[in-house]
Amino acid sequence: MLTLSLFTTNCAVQTSAKRDDQHVMEVSVPMQKMALYRKGELIKTYPISTSKFGLGNEKGSYRTPLGKMEVAEKVGGGKPAGAVFKSRKWTGEVVKPNSPGRDPIVSRILWLNGLEPKNKNTYSRCIYIHGTAAERDIGKPASYGCVRMKSRDVIDLYGKVGEGSKVFIVRKGLWRDEKKGQEMGEPIQALPVTEPVPPPMVFEAAQPTSTKPVWNEVGNFRTGVDVLSEAGYERDYITLAEPSELGLDG
Repeated sequence: MLTLSLFTTNCAVQTSAKRDDQHVMEVSVPMQKMALYRKGELIKTYPISTSKFGLGNEKGSYRTPLGKMEVAEKVGGGKPAGAVFKSRKWTGEVVKPNSPGRDPIVSRILWLNGLEPKNKNTYSRCIYIHGTAAERDIGKPASYGCVRMKSRDVIDLYGKVGEGSKVFIVRKGLWRDEKKGQEMGEPIQALPVTEPVPPPMVFEAAQPTSTKPVWNEVGNFRTGVDVLSEAGYERDYITLAEPSELGLDG
């Protein structure tokens, strides 16, 4: 008797009947921050941590991918803060933040799926937004490709967004104008500029490139003889002589 075995791979994109089209997350790698938007309005920001190995999409590189993605699956709902996950399964263990020698995936997992050709392997690479026990490293690149968050933050985020919500990982600062958001495919309202505005440059008045000719001076006319004499040169050899004395034709 022929039997048919149906199975799914560990990294096969799952679908959901109800998709979240209200929320957008933006991860700024330079700022190590995430902004959460609902219907284009900023509702919260979180400190995060991207890869210590930099940015990239290569399999086995342990780098954080760039570009447009979505939340494909959510894992860990209802589990306690600090719940340890292995292969997206709760081990039954719970660890406290910054437990010595521990750096597991904890609390919640948002499994990402790439939506661009350059990051289409994001899901198969098992790139997540997840909680980390090493909260002391949040705010600087320290992960192995995923986007790490503090347990309380990832639990909060997990409760706000659903599968299908968009995620943009960018190498720039957080969006600050609606036009930029539209270019990225999402309606994003303007955000206040956080960097200090540089002071205006002060330009000094242009200085003349040459001095006035001596013949424009009024009075106290000085000749080249006077200048050389003041510098200590003898006057005898520069006194005027007749052309014939210099051996010249008149």
